[in-house]
Amino acid sequence: MQMIDAHCHFWNPARGDYGWLMSGPDSLDPLGRVFAPDDLAALNGRARVVAVQAADSVAETEYLLDLAAQNQHIAGVVGWVDLASDGAAQDIARLAQNPTLGGLRPMLQDIADSRWILTAPKDGAIAAMIAHGLRFDALVQTRHLAPLAEFAARWPDLPIVIDHCAKPVMGGALANEWLDGMVALADQPQVMCKLSGLLTELSSGHPDPLAALRPVVDLVLNLFGPDRVMWGSDWPVLTLAASYQEWADMTAALLAGLSAADRAAIMGRTAAAFYGLGGKDA
Repeated sequence: MQMIDAHCHFWNPARGDYGWLMSGPDSLDPLGRVFAPDDLAALNGRARVVAVQAADSVAETEYLLDLAAQNQHIAGVVGWVDLASDGAAQDIARLAQNPTLGGLRPMLQDIADSRWILTAPKDGAIAAMIAHGLRFDALVQTRHLAPLAEFAARWPDLPIVIDHCAKPVMGGALANEWLDGMVALADQPQVMCKLSGLLTELSSGHPDPLAALRPVVDLVLNLFGPDRVMWGSDWPVLTLAASYQEWADMTAALLAGLSAADRAAIMGRTAAAFYGLGGKDA
């Protein structure tokens, strides 16, 4: 089984455009340093990865594409473009000339208007994403799920993946709004889901994280199926809650009841198909 980490980040705070990191709470202080491709390669044996944007700037997208050119194990990049700008389609066309760019991700969770995705992006920008074969990473919370389902229905030719299972509140009964939203999105065949970012959503020191995560993972697998679910570490944000190996071991426990083929899909094959990663080997 060839593993692909479908969601990780690399950054250098000295670049200056990580506003959420530099002005965030003290709990983010451990993340305020350089996290480089070699750091992650030492943890995962240089498995292929998808590097995902962490700043709302085209400059950071170009930074990630440059890192990918220097590091063969970065198989794909999910970047950022201001989809609401008049020049969005031109920016997308230029960036998409680099075949390593696999998708774009607006930072929806940081936008107060939960319906921004329905009102702000230019139709030409979304059409350009489709024309250039890009995917849409949805960094969302429960409040965004209904608008995201409407957006997906409006653009059925745009492949979409829900990051971090839409960050449900875990450790008790799952909220009906989250459940209903995930059902509506799973009904649309171009929508997929990432098993990523879940540990950092749990309250610090949760006594049984495996038990808290299992209902979410089981429901996502039941709704989407292994061929529409992909695994990601969310490293280095993950390090606020656990090590890379701890999350890998926990994932193995959560997926232990599945067939080898289904585990292979979640741990690599789904991401390779979704992001079109067949042509770049580690």
